[in-house]
Amino acid sequence: MSLPVLESILFLSIGTHTKREEPAAVLAHEQHVLTIHSGVPAQATSTAGTAFDLHPDNPAKLWQTDAQQYGVPDTDALLLALNLYGLCTPLGPRVRLQLSLIACPDVRTVVVAAGRSDSPFTLSDDGWLYAAGVPIGRAVRTDADDAVSGYLRCWENGTWWAATINPAGRSRCTGCAFCPTSLEPPADPVLTLEHELHALLDGLELQLPPGGTLQSLREVAVSTACYRTEDAALEAMVMLRKVLRSRRINARIVLLSSVLRTREAFRFLAEHVAPFGLFLTAECVSRRDFLLKNTKADLLPEMMPALLADARAAGLDTSFTYIAGLDTTAQLEKFMTVMLPQVTLFPSIQIFQPHNRIMDRLLTPEAECLGYYFNARRVVENIMTDLDSSLTPELWRCYRSLWATEYAGRSLAGPTR
Repeated sequence: MSLPVLESILFLSIGTHTKREEPAAVLAHEQHVLTIHSGVPAQATSTAGTAFDLHPDNPAKLWQTDAQQYGVPDTDALLLALNLYGLCTPLGPRVRLQLSLIACPDVRTVVVAAGRSDSPFTLSDDGWLYAAGVPIGRAVRTDADDAVSGYLRCWENGTWWAATINPAGRSRCTGCAFCPTSLEPPADPVLTLEHELHALLDGLELQLPPGGTLQSLREVAVSTACYRTEDAALEAMVMLRKVLRSRRINARIVLLSSVLRTREAFRFLAEHVAPFGLFLTAECVSRRDFLLKNTKADLLPEMMPALLADARAAGLDTSFTYIAGLDTTAQLEKFMTVMLPQVTLFPSIQIFQPHNRIMDRLLTPEAECLGYYFNARRVVENIMTDLDSSLTPELWRCYRSLWATEYAGRSLAGPTR
């Protein structure tokens, strides 16, 4: 087994199952863990049962007022604000929190920018998260967010149902102005051989609860844009499917990519790799030459609906990724109107996270206020309602989503990490 591969695996075990004794390579990786917290601040009891208990002069009171105008629950508003404004903490450029909010105690994964001195969010030494001085939740675990080769996700009923892997070396994927990957410590070797993929899966298997098996996985997502050509992506998907079949893992493979574009490629995937899903990395409509790397920028937005339609016609699952905050509301609405009819999986619509003052300038001006994101929620919900779509956000799939507890007036259920 390859130690460099094992050392690159991120484990999200936070006490929801009995943890096995870790091999040395895993324990070495655990040195990246910053804190595991406990304790209750005295103020927390006064906020129990509500996400907001703010004095009228508290600047965070504006979030509550705007949220009420758009019918957005307080918890969703808080998490939206946390994603947008980041954390005022010296813990590094990005942190991964296993967060339990006072008003919504189920533990959820949140990955946010850190080191934002202008953020109203702070994290105490004992793990309590404060919004403008008011305790709103507790991070039961805090990790440095490094680029790793893979991790388990979608924890429900004592089982991990999905995994994300980055065999092409996500830390080497650079060029998109809004992406924080270049800020993350790299811990993800490029995996190009079958035995390297097996070693990666061996490492993930070590983190299963007693009696668990990777054969329970329903989905394996390949989250990288490092395949520069369509042929390279197809070759990688064929090898991954071969490895999974050899281990009797029948999970759907999902690829986040913009290089798969032809009907021939989609038919090939349907024949040799299926079940397969394509999340087209659309990201934004405006300023694409400036914001995106070449392999994304050369795909014009007007080509994307037909591309997804072709993939869908071949029998593949389809969706897309989009960064809310880069386009105007008008541009967002126009794009969603033509893209959402082509999806079979709810899209990954992420909140843009500026990590520094330079990245602040990438925001479209109206996205500097939370009302932009509240309205974006409503735009998507209205379009999906008009389409009579039964799709809803999958909370475990997107760690910086526009939705947290409620979608179109209905409570969201299911795994949160």
